[in-house]
Parts: sequence; structure tokens; C-alpha cells
Amino acid sequence: MQASVSRSPRRWLIGLLIVLLLAALAWWLWPGASKETAAKQGGRPGFGGSGEAVPVRVEPAQVGDFPLYYKALGTVTATNTVNVRSRVSGELVKIHFEEGQQVKAGDLLAEIDPRSYRIALQQAEGTLAQNQAQLKNAQVDVARYKGLYAEDSIAKQTLDTAEAQVAQFQGLVKTNQAAVSDARLNLEFTQIRAPINGRVGLRQLDLGNLVAANDTTALAVITQTQPIDIAFTLPETELSTVLERYRSGARLPVEAWDRTDSKQQAVGVLASPDNQIDTTTGTLKFKARFENRDQALFPNQFLNVRVLADTLKQVVMAPAAAIQFGNDGTFAYVVNAENKVNVRKLKVGASDGERSVILEGLTAGDRLVLEGTDRLREGSLVEVVQDSAEVPVTPGQHLQGQDKGGTAEPSAPAKAGA
Repeated sequence: MQASVSRSPRRWLIGLLIVLLLAALAWWLWPGASKETAAKQGGRPGFGGSGEAVPVRVEPAQVGDFPLYYKALGTVTATNTVNVRSRVSGELVKIHFEEGQQVKAGDLLAEIDPRSYRIALQQAEGTLAQNQAQLKNAQVDVARYKGLYAEDSIAKQTLDTAEAQVAQFQGLVKTNQAAVSDARLNLEFTQIRAPINGRVGLRQLDLGNLVAANDTTALAVITQTQPIDIAFTLPETELSTVLERYRSGARLPVEAWDRTDSKQQAVGVLASPDNQIDTTTGTLKFKARFENRDQALFPNQFLNVRVLADTLKQVVMAPAAAIQFGNDGTFAYVVNAENKVNVRKLKVGASDGERSVILEGLTAGDRLVLEGTDRLREGSLVEVVQDSAEVPVTPGQHLQGQDKGGTAEPSAPAKAGA
């Protein structure tokens, strides 16, 4: 019993010594300033006692035009789509198109066996000729009866009966003429023609098939792809600028990019907005029109859409990498003439992912810290490793969207209210 009591204080002292040794070792190996520098300054290594300059990379704020883009997902829709079906029944005897061929309205696509329809037309024409002869004979009788009635040689009833018979044959002839027109129209329908300009899809029926009028299986599908439309939606929070420009008559450019958002497919204009907002999504549907002369767009294709809503003239822009976020809001580290940093609070506007519009807090030429911000505080001394202001810059290099026309290697589209 006494041995166990005597061992407990000893174990407690050994454990305390181990903890103290570990704490001293951690203090000595703490990252930061070297032990020699800390000893000279009388401070502990790694706890802010060093007065060395922090290496940073900076870039100046610039003034220029900023294209304000809105980005959305779009679906390519054909201007017109027609399922080509036969309007008469019969055997498919000829096909005059190739799959994928570009056709014009009125081009002959296929033919149905016309023989039975020619016979029906001849029958209708024969009936018409027969009734026209009877009408002519009845008209001769009426003329003769009128002369006899004038001489008081026949009764008035005989003349009235002859005139009624003429009217009857006139109505019958009109009916026969309609039958002839119907038979001639059915004969024309044996030649299936393209109703619109467009591209023919894959053939659905082959030669020798019996087709019925308005059959469920279409002979082919024609889609009008020149011009072509892209449907997309924008949230109602982004509508004011777009609708205001659209209603003023401005032609808003719309760019179509591939699904990876790396290659531009086509450039068009905003055609029209929908007439109501979708209450389930809070978005408004738009349609953009593209000429599509190079056939780069296909119906039902998914694309990224960029709408150039506006161009902000001569605004202050800063690199997005220089903008920091903290408990007190948005800020940036600005390097002054003495190579010390000042914390500058900012009010940020639109952004394209690489550059942001600064509404308040910066002026043109302010040097902003891009890299090395994790060790900076108000008044920290810095060493500028690379100053972008000293690097030769070609005109428009930093201003996204200037003199580019939205073509080669653009950055991500601008978003409002970043």
C-alpha cells in the first residue's frame, strides 16, 4: 500500500516533464521567422515578430469598357419542322431525295403509284362531259320554247319546266367540275413535294411500301435550319437591363458556345422574349435567331448562351483574384508608394470571373495584391516580386471583350451583381 502511494507522485512528475519538453519543442519548431532573427528582435519565432517584407505579386486597377454578359443554358430549335406524309394511299414507287440533303420548298421528294388516280380523273371528266352535253340540249329547248310561247303556241308550264331542267343540269355540271378538281388534286398528291426549305433527315420508308393517307409513319422529317433559333431562360433578377435594351430597339448580340464553354459556335441576335414568367422557376424564356450559314447548329443541341446585355463605359476594373472577403465585407490590399499595404473596402459590381467592376473604393492605377495575401495586415511591408504595370501590355489585353468581337479565347461571361 505504501509502495503504490510513493509511485504515484513520481509518475505524475515524469508525465509533467514530458509535457513540458513537448511544449518547448513545439515552440522551438513553430514555422515563421528564424531563431536568430527572433533573438535579435527579442520576440518569439513565428509569432509576428519578424519585420521582413512579404513577397507579393500585384496588378493595377484599370479603367475601360466592360461588356456585361448574362449566361444561360440554351436548346437549339428548328425554325420549322415538318413530318412529310403522303396525302393519298398507294405504293411508294420513287424516291427523289438523299438522306441529309438540303431541299427547297416545292422540290419533288417521292412518288406514289398514280395509275388509279389517273383513271379516277378520267371517269370524273367523262361524267362532266356527259352532263355538259345534257345542259346544252336543255338550253336549246328553253330557247325554242321561249319562241313558241311568244307565239302563244305552248303553255307557260312547258317553258317553266324546261328552264328548271336547265338549272338542274347547271348544278349537276358544277358538281362534276368539283369531282374533276378533286380527282386532279389527288393525282397531284401522288407526287410528294417539300413544303418548306430545310434539311431532310433519315428516310423512314423504302420503295415498294404501301402507304396510307396521313399515315403515322412519316416518309421523312424536314427541319428548317437556316435560320435557326436557340431557346433559353434568364432569371427575373436579370431581366431589367435586357428588356430595357430590347424594348428600345437595340439588337442584343447573343453568342452560342459549346458545352465545354471553350469554343464559340455562332453569333446571333435576341429575337423575342416570352409573354409571361414561369412561376415555378422564376425565369423568362427568350429566343435568339442565328443565320447558321455554316450549319454549325443542330436542332435539339444543348449549348451555353451569352447575351451581351450592355457595355459599361469607362469603369474601374480590378482582377477578381485581388478581391478578398472578410467579416467586414469585401476588400482588397492596396500597395502604396512606401511598399506598405492598406486595406481598402470595396463595393463590387459585375464580374466575368477574371475581372470585376469596382463601384467604390479604387481608382485607376491602384496596385492590388494578387498573391501573398495570407500573411498581410494593415501596414505590412511588402516586396513586389512582379508588378503587372511594368510588363508591356498590348491594347485590350486586360479589358475582356474589347476589340475581340467575342471570338478567340474569351473569359467566362460577365455576371451582374457579383
